[in-house]
Formats: sequence, structure tokens, C-alpha cells
Amino acid sequence: MIEINQLKNQLIVSCQPVTDGPMDHVDIVVAMAKSAEMAGASAVRIEGVENVRQVAKNLHIPIIGIVKRDLPDSPVRITPWLEDVSALAGAGASIIAFDATHRTRPVPIEALYQQARRLGVLIMADCATLADGIAAAALGCDFIGSTLSGYTEETADQPMERPDLELISAFAARGYRVMAEGRIRDPGQAVAALQAGAFAVTVGSAITRIEHITEWYRSALAEAARGRASA
Repeated sequence: MIEINQLKNQLIVSCQPVTDGPMDHVDIVVAMAKSAEMAGASAVRIEGVENVRQVAKNLHIPIIGIVKRDLPDSPVRITPWLEDVSALAGAGASIIAFDATHRTRPVPIEALYQQARRLGVLIMADCATLADGIAAAALGCDFIGSTLSGYTEETADQPMERPDLELISAFAARGYRVMAEGRIRDPGQAVAALQAGAFAVTVGSAITRIEHITEWYRSALAEAARGRASA
């Protein structure tokens, strides 16, 4: 098991290409992860068992592993099954993250937690609300993430252009190891998350999703062009 404090105040890079996009290939995921490691990332977050397995063969920093599934009878997408937890641990994930929101789900949160504990990995709870985090911390999860704020029906009113600093601060005030994750688009927002009390900060799209970054710039330029035309 990794030493938890090696992640304190550090950057984690989520290397998840857009699904079915031109970069959605295991060799590209490995290259992204290696580049992040070379640049000083303290860990990487990787989706998919085979991606985790190949990244683990090539990196010397911890891997936060997840599996994403689109289920017909549940909105839960992140590591929903016990088999996912086992497969990720077997592939080399040091930390396993799962959806810890209280929504209709195929497997209870407690069962996912116990499976991860049996396998000897650290556990990250991907949360959307303060109530989610309180329950996950009471269960014993090692990291409480702001990951799903803005991505559930209950939190859909969250602004998508910035992280949920209020939730990060609320988690930190309770003494949790907060993994700030979600909608962190620039270094200033990463710093703000740390200042709000985050234990560590995970950045994904702003580093590894060219499609998203391009759209941010394109939209900004289009808006500026409209303003110039109306002036």
C-alpha cells in the first residue's frame, strides 16, 4: 500500500481520453500517463482495467483506478460492480475510486468498500454532496472526492466553469482528506482548491482532453468575435 501523505498538496493527472475519440487507445493513455509522471504528477487516475494494467507496467507513481459503465437501470457509472474493484486491484491500481452518491445502484457502497479493503488498496469516494462525503468518511474511505458535484441531478445547478470550492471547504472543515476533482480548468483554480482545504488536486480535461480544451478556446474566441462585431 502506498504512503498516503506522498499525495499531500500534490497534483494527480486524470488520463482519460474522450470515449471513442481518436486518442482513446491504450498506448496513448500510457504515453499521457508517462508524460504526467515526467512532469512531476504524484499519481494518475486511469479508467479501464487494461489501461490500468499497461500504465502500471510503465510508471512508478500510484494509479487511481476506475471503471466506467453505462447501466440501463442506474445512473451510477464509476466502478459500480464488485468485479470492477477486483479487476482494478489485480491490474495494479493502488487506489480504487467508486461512485459514493446515494442513488439507485447495482451494489451497495458498503459492499464496494469492503471488497476494496479485503484487497488491500486505498479507497476514494467520488461524491456529489456533503451528505455523500459524510457517509463515505464514516464508512472509512481514505479520500473524499468532489468529483461528481455538478454531474448529478441534485447538483446540476453547479456552474460548470469552476470547481465546487464550497463543497471542498465543507469536506475539509470536517477533517477529511479531500481530493479536489471536477471542473478544474487552470492552475489558478487548482491553487484555489488547495487553499479551500484540498489534500490533493486532480486535473483531467484541462490536461488530457484535447477536444475539451479546443472547445473552450473556440467558444471564447467566438464570444469575443461576437462582442467585437456588435461594438
